[in-house]
Amino acid sequence: MRAAHALLLTIAMASSLSAAGGPPVDIRTRAQGAERIVVATIVEVHASFEKNSFGDQIIVSHAVLQLEETMKGPPADRLDLDVEGGTVGDLTLRVSDMPSVRRGERAVFFLNRGPATAHVPHLRGLGILELDANDRVRNSSLTLQSIRTAVRGARR
Repeated sequence: MRAAHALLLTIAMASSLSAAGGPPVDIRTRAQGAERIVVATIVEVHASFEKNSFGDQIIVSHAVLQLEETMKGPPADRLDLDVEGGTVGDLTLRVSDMPSVRRGERAVFFLNRGPATAHVPHLRGLGILELDANDRVRNSSLTLQSIRTAVRGARR
């Protein structure tokens, strides 16, 4: 079990180093690169051990999104989302550039098709903007309406 803890710590540290650099990405640029953009609530989450594209064993949270609005891409009622990180038993993996996903969380999701059948956040953690009860992105002045405007501008 110590080897697993050491491996997960190494992966988390490597992720934080690679996430530290680079310029900020505005909403319009995110919208242009994402295959789908939706406003949704997470209705279900479960985590499991998976192998990533490098062959490393990591924890992945599998979430089910209940869609309320589709800004880009085909409409749907539900979508599956995979996010690196989560908890299996008493072992938790936190990935520095990825938000934790929780049941009941409402957000704007910028998505791309993942390697399996589920979607993944576009630009990793930049692809999930959690909303508060007033339709503002948490810890920012960005509103859901301003995101809609930026997405419409990107689609022109």
